Amino acid sequence: MTARTRVLDPAVARAMSALSATAKKGLGDPALAELVVIRASQLNHCAFCLDMHLAIAREYGVSEKQLDLLAAWEEAEDVFDERERAALALTEAVTLLTDGFVPDEVYERAAKHFDEARLAHLIGLIVAINNWNRVMVSRRIPPGGYTP
Repeated sequence: MTARTRVLDPAVARAMSALSATAKKGLGDPALAELVVIRASQLNHCAFCLDMHLAIAREYGVSEKQLDLLAAWEEAEDVFDERERAALALTEAVTLLTDGFVPDEVYERAAKHFDEARLAHLIGLIVAINNWNRVMVSRRIPPGGYTP
């Protein structure tokens, strides 16, 4: 199947972009935000979003070691700090919803590292990237279209 050219209605795209931007800004840590969106995009197999956010992460100074080991972050204990690990665990729980909910221990772990406002922005960011992943994957948008 070929790429479908019209991704979204412009008004929907603006709303989704606004959610993404507001959540990232409210989180207050652009490097962590990129780790979160890359991990969700890995789980959702979104090549377009991976291509874009890997480039952005490098712009924010995320290390190549973190990018290389992100898919195995749980085993790479010395590469990610506890705050990053809590955010990544929450990202996986919200993205996969394997049991139909986010486990309490995952949420509580994140709540130890983020105040109420930043936790809300983190969840908003996870929801936003999952929306984008689903749009890009369902429309079969190939990587390479992002330019900074």
